[in-house]
Amino acid sequence: MTSPVQLIPASRHVDSRGWFTEVYSERNFTANGRACRFVQDNHSLSVAPFTLRGLHFQVPPHSQAKLVRCVRGRIYDVAVDMRSGSPTYGHWVAAELTAENGSQMFVPAGFAHGFLTLESDCEIMYKVSDFYAPDCDAGIRWDSVPIAWPLPDGALPELSPKDAALPALENFHSPFVYDGHPLEPLG
Repeated sequence: MTSPVQLIPASRHVDSRGWFTEVYSERNFTANGRACRFVQDNHSLSVAPFTLRGLHFQVPPHSQAKLVRCVRGRIYDVAVDMRSGSPTYGHWVAAELTAENGSQMFVPAGFAHGFLTLESDCEIMYKVSDFYAPDCDAGIRWDSVPIAWPLPDGALPELSPKDAALPALENFHSPFVYDGHPLEPLG
């Protein structure tokens, strides 16, 4: 059984000019058990180090899967299981995504997603499986799950007012249904 959240390493073809990588192929994506159609690409810039965006998701009927990559800088990318009835509800996995390593994280619908920038001027690009729907936009507070955020001792992350006001996980009633695939550590 494959974990629903997956770390996808980059396959780079290197020569004297640099490298080439196929960032996304629907054929390869589905061949590896990730049945998902993406409809929108998003691109964000976070200027200050230790900026935290998240933990975000969209609820049904416009829940979103995401395919996340860092194209400049380094981020600590996190997914939290939000599926009601899941034995791993509230558990999280994380990976460092960098422009250098080219890895991507696949975060299916039913998981909260967020990231912490680890240096200045980080750019993140991600595909989503449904369009932005303001009425379905939701999230939970970054500190309501015991995530080991790699913050300097005593530091708090840079947050948007919206993210600072998100409810705690314990106050969220999940509309997501467990599909029988528990969250597993990233490989």
